[in-house]
Amino acid sequence: MEEAKRLSGVGKSVIRELFDLAQGKGNVINLGIGEPDFDTPENIKEAAIRALRENKTHYTPNPGIIELREAICEKYSSEYGLDYDPDEVVVTVGACEAMYDVIQAYVNPGDEVIIPDPGFAYYSAYVKLAQGVPVRAKCFEEDEFVLKPEQVQEKITDKTKMILINSPSNPTGAVMGKKEIRGIVELAEDNEIILVSDEVYEKIVYDATHYCAAQFSHDGGVIVVNSFSKTYAMTGWRVGYAIGRRDLISPVALVHQYSVANANSIAQYAALEALRGPQDFVREVVREYRKRRDILIRELRKHGIKSNKPEGAFYLFPNIGEDSREFSRKAINAGVAVVPGEEFGEVGKNNIRISYATSVDNLIKGAEILGKVYREGT
Repeated sequence: MEEAKRLSGVGKSVIRELFDLAQGKGNVINLGIGEPDFDTPENIKEAAIRALRENKTHYTPNPGIIELREAICEKYSSEYGLDYDPDEVVVTVGACEAMYDVIQAYVNPGDEVIIPDPGFAYYSAYVKLAQGVPVRAKCFEEDEFVLKPEQVQEKITDKTKMILINSPSNPTGAVMGKKEIRGIVELAEDNEIILVSDEVYEKIVYDATHYCAAQFSHDGGVIVVNSFSKTYAMTGWRVGYAIGRRDLISPVALVHQYSVANANSIAQYAALEALRGPQDFVREVVREYRKRRDILIRELRKHGIKSNKPEGAFYLFPNIGEDSREFSRKAINAGVAVVPGEEFGEVGKNNIRISYATSVDNLIKGAEILGKVYREGT
């Protein structure tokens, strides 16, 4: 049987392949997977246990339990001064589903979607699954990999339906400033283009400030995608959301309704506690990530590899001066899993993504091995 044409050009994620390979080898230091190595805080786990004991195990409203949607609205009001109603929130099975739903809700065959290069590999796949055309706007190393409005502007055509931005960035850790975000929001509004802002790493910032793209919108034409996974070490719980103006979010809610019906009920109550409970955990892990970032940069430099210094997320994106796929293959055979930068776009063809969401011992040992692989190739 022939598969659907919408699957053309959509291959298995290299990130997941490397993850599976590293798991199979057993003794590989995994610096590839983008997952916090911290456990979910106890108060969040206890909230899930309470929900189980109280038999909150039934279907929830399609867009999510009202308490969680209210808490999300309160968050955006207190942190960003944005006024949302619970009906403008859709709780999803992670940010991946939220992004997929948004693109399915708006992209028609042949529509163009501008995505950052380098940018999260799933963006391109989601656009292709909607039979749209991903158009890459380059983020250059000399600009600290920050997406500039002029790079977006030159990619806009009469076929552009959507612009997708991501700050802090996966894979580079770049944090967009107020000027860049405001400029791209204005481009989207001037050209009547939907702007989607992926902000799943919003809390993991160091010496920079995170700005929500919706803060700069005059007509509310921004859809924000967010998640609990990175901030609260809840990757396996699979809870994310999309939030935006009612008329924009309604089609997203429809796609969500017919794809998954509702996010896991127990996980929603855990997410509610994450928002309304103590936030000490978040501050502690950000301090730890900053320490790890600085150690990893130092250790890589010691072994001859220079790297960018990211202002957010938990990734480095160093240039290793050779084909990233070949380097990654050599690295995993030597005992370290990293992700080839080519997976994220043309700009990253000579870069690798290194996650420092692991122990300091792993980072020091991993840097030493990567340095050896690098020296052998130069």
